[in-house]
Amino acid sequence: MRVLVIGSGGREHALCRSLKLDPQVSELHCAPGNPGIEQVATVHPVNPLDPGQVAELAARLRVDLVVIGPEAPLVAGVSDAVREAGFACFGPSSEAAMIEGSKAFAKEIMKAADVPTARSRTCVTEAEAAAALAEFGTPYVVKDDGLAAGKGVVVTEDVDEALAHALACERVVIEEFLDGPEVSLFALCDGSTAVPLQLAQDFKRAGDGDQGPNTGGMGAYTPLPWAPDGLTEQVMREVVHPTIGELARRGLPFQGVLYVGLALTSKGPKVIEFNARFGDPETQVILDRLETPLGGLLMACATGELGLDPVFKGGSAVTVVIASENYPAKPVNGDVITGLRETENAYVLHAGTKWRGEDVVSAGGRVLSVVGHGSDQESARQAAYDLVGRIEMRGSHHRTDIAR
Repeated sequence: MRVLVIGSGGREHALCRSLKLDPQVSELHCAPGNPGIEQVATVHPVNPLDPGQVAELAARLRVDLVVIGPEAPLVAGVSDAVREAGFACFGPSSEAAMIEGSKAFAKEIMKAADVPTARSRTCVTEAEAAAALAEFGTPYVVKDDGLAAGKGVVVTEDVDEALAHALACERVVIEEFLDGPEVSLFALCDGSTAVPLQLAQDFKRAGDGDQGPNTGGMGAYTPLPWAPDGLTEQVMREVVHPTIGELARRGLPFQGVLYVGLALTSKGPKVIEFNARFGDPETQVILDRLETPLGGLLMACATGELGLDPVFKGGSAVTVVIASENYPAKPVNGDVITGLRETENAYVLHAGTKWRGEDVVSAGGRVLSVVGHGSDQESARQAAYDLVGRIEMRGSHHRTDIAR
């Protein structure tokens, strides 16, 4: 099987690494890729947001499957162009991907499907935003309606900050705050059927102790030994199946992975957000523990033939994100990175990197994702942090409390 992965981040490096281990995958390509991905796949300088370029590349390479990693190409219609060109594609259509591309659309789907979520208001004017903030109270939760690379959400006790964020966006969803720990569940979907992957938890705030601004994610771990029994089955029953059923009813069959971000509230699990693709950095740890060959799973989703639940290895995986100076505000790029060597129980996935001569340098906010694995959570955590300690990049920062 010849596979083309679209994207250039840590999630795509994780996907490529897992696909490389699949004996069914005979050729692996990625566009545009990064210095880490090119160690396991052939990379191609294609604009991932250009549907025509991606479809042309798939035709030139004569691939059997196209896997679209990031959300922006999905919303831009890359999956539609690939399917129209006759290729199997893992990733929902542009219309179905609006479950992530528009917070308001996601709320509409959840209401129609009776999915538990926070009460909310969609606002376009200052008066509407002010009224919604007053209605729901603190902490204020304000979400940019469109794609914002994981940084479009403000949660604050400051009403002026909340209103300023609302006014900076064209349209926002303002909602009540959901208490309780947050967990992530990914469900593989083939348009009519869905199966769950392993639960994970990520850490959104930039600083230790969940302090500082929201980010795209500073680390994650799996499994969750503290998760309530039957949680996965409950979320599949109350959230995933009703959601993909509602999308199918509207003529928008969802083929790909539905990411469900949940708050385990005192009134049960409620949806914080949906993503239309593998979440980052949870993907890094979930794929580390996946035993079922990934290529076959993704192809089954793309062809409507999804069957048995995936199987996972025992033990635990922890990933720690190394970010560039001043992330998430205005990341400083171009710093040389050293120490990028695997250990027996840990390895590095590239996210925001590029070549500068013979040096690998930072080229994004979240630069690297260091994954450790072990027989239990503490040994996996120790393996990840031991490798983090060997990597040097001027001005970099990371959280020290991932999976603690």
